[in-house]
Amino acid sequence: MSALDLCRLAGTVFLAVTLVVIGDTCGKLLTQSDVDPFIVAWSRFAIGALVLWPLARIQWRELAGMKDWRVILRAVFIAGGISSILTALKTEPIANVFGAFFVGPIISYVLAVVFLKERPSTTHTILLAIGFLGVLLVVKPGFGVTTGTLFALLAGTFYGCYLFMTKLLAGAMRPTRLLMSQLLFGTVLLTPLGLTSTFPPNETAVWALLVASALASTAGNYLLVIANRTADASLVAPLVYTQLISATILGVIVFGDWPDPVALLGLALIALSGLGSLAVRRKPDDRATIMRSG
Repeated sequence: MSALDLCRLAGTVFLAVTLVVIGDTCGKLLTQSDVDPFIVAWSRFAIGALVLWPLARIQWRELAGMKDWRVILRAVFIAGGISSILTALKTEPIANVFGAFFVGPIISYVLAVVFLKERPSTTHTILLAIGFLGVLLVVKPGFGVTTGTLFALLAGTFYGCYLFMTKLLAGAMRPTRLLMSQLLFGTVLLTPLGLTSTFPPNETAVWALLVASALASTAGNYLLVIANRTADASLVAPLVYTQLISATILGVIVFGDWPDPVALLGLALIALSGLGSLAVRRKPDDRATIMRSG
């Protein structure tokens, strides 16, 4: 891949993850206004499914393939992850939540080694260890870990399992179909919880934030699907760590939440781990590879 192509890919991924952070920022504003996290999560899946259905061009016969237990379990994990991160955002600074959330790639890596018998790379293992150290600095175990932080770690755990299930399904389903499957199943799974939760007040601002949260998150995930269709996943995955930049900036601008020096160091180590993985994964022949068309 040429330097220009890599810059375009990085720009697409950064825009995608920034949209996801914007969606979670809206979600934090909602939960701080006493809107139940399950309502926010449910609306995100439901509105996303409605918006993406025409773009995904799912055939009715393809719905039968979504009965695969791996597809259902993957949807359970992402629904649990979204609900947990929205719960964490209710009380915790957005940058810290995303820092703890990045325990996910580490869990995915361990699961792949254990169950898929992937051979661990020494360099990759060292970089993940650096990332894990960063997560510890953000979470600060043993120094008054809050309930919100625990929910952020739970969200990361769910996300790591979700990434692992995505690996299991690699090549079995086209990306847009996978995205639709998680939106549809997520809607179904969260409907009972949403119905038993306190419904948000009938205020224009609340409904606007619900829609904005869902649309921003959906757009971000759709852009990530496009990025994964045009470049190898090993290039896209490390770039997702740029999400920490967006989370920190929006946390400061919207909520006035400055990470403390220790957390800031942890966030820097997590970002270093991700971008270091990008440098390692760019093999010499990658530089000559032309991006596949979408």
